[in-house]
Amino acid sequence: MAQESNSGSNQMRKFFDAYKRQTVSVFAAKVVPHYQPISFLIIYYSNKNMSRFLKFAIPAAAAAGGAYYYSTLTRAVAAPVFKGDNEWVNLTLTNIKPVSHDSAIYTFAFPESNQPSGLIVASALLTKYVTPKGNNVIRPYTPISDVEELGKLNLLVKTYPNGKMSKHIANLSVNDTLAFKGPILKWKWTPNQFNHVGLIGGGSGITPLYQIVHESLKNDKDNTKITLLYGSKSEQDILLKPELDELAAKHPERFTVKYFVDELKDPKTTGLTKGFITKDVIKESLPGPSPESHVFVCGPPPLYKAISGNKVSPTDQGEVTGVLAELGYDKNTVFKF
Repeated sequence: MAQESNSGSNQMRKFFDAYKRQTVSVFAAKVVPHYQPISFLIIYYSNKNMSRFLKFAIPAAAAAGGAYYYSTLTRAVAAPVFKGDNEWVNLTLTNIKPVSHDSAIYTFAFPESNQPSGLIVASALLTKYVTPKGNNVIRPYTPISDVEELGKLNLLVKTYPNGKMSKHIANLSVNDTLAFKGPILKWKWTPNQFNHVGLIGGGSGITPLYQIVHESLKNDKDNTKITLLYGSKSEQDILLKPELDELAAKHPERFTVKYFVDELKDPKTTGLTKGFITKDVIKESLPGPSPESHVFVCGPPPLYKAISGNKVSPTDQGEVTGVLAELGYDKNTVFKF
């Protein structure tokens, strides 16, 4: 009878030892999955002296796990680089990717790798450098990187013969710095604000239009249909074409892009139209003026003059003229970047 009692006690002890080992193993996996030394230590010592070890192991493991998750959370909510506080921030150039004979994508690193930009769609940044004579040269640029991307931003810059800032940026080398300030809100993009949006752009004016396209299409809950009419001098001058074509292929029901070029060497080239963005093209491509649609325009002065009329100032859109006015559009249905 005593042997049966001892045997039963031993079996119960083995059962509870196994149960405690399993409990601690699960605890180690759940509470401190990223802190493996603690996990293995708990499992190992649970086989040796469970009751004594549990008095300090579990609190220590919990503290380690809590510290890990707190540090992760802290990294995830780093302050944005650009706060709209009128402060210039020097960013370091880390990469230069040529995309045409006179344009390149310049990547600038943020002070911390876990920082967001602070940009919203659609907004721009001011850039600044000081000439040898001590004069400030300041120009706005619209980044093309995702506004939620951490640690860096991408600028698409076309170099103009008389462009002081574009030539300065083109002469930068990796590890050089450039001063930035912003953001400058141009238009607050709201998903599903319109049923159909028309984008009319030329040359490097594609950057804010691309910002809208990218932001809208990445949002599965945004059902806005977008049509982009994009004019360039030649096929080689079409900026961001691979990115635009990829988005059109991925979202054929929502995004259509039509390219127009002044020069077309091979008439058999598909997907390109030789000529300008005309009144007839706009009429057949866009839905027409209504509260459910909107047109955004960005490009060189000749494009504004022909399509929408120029802005009076950065804060005054001016009246809509040109082709869009002839089609019935006005300042309530057109925005000029």
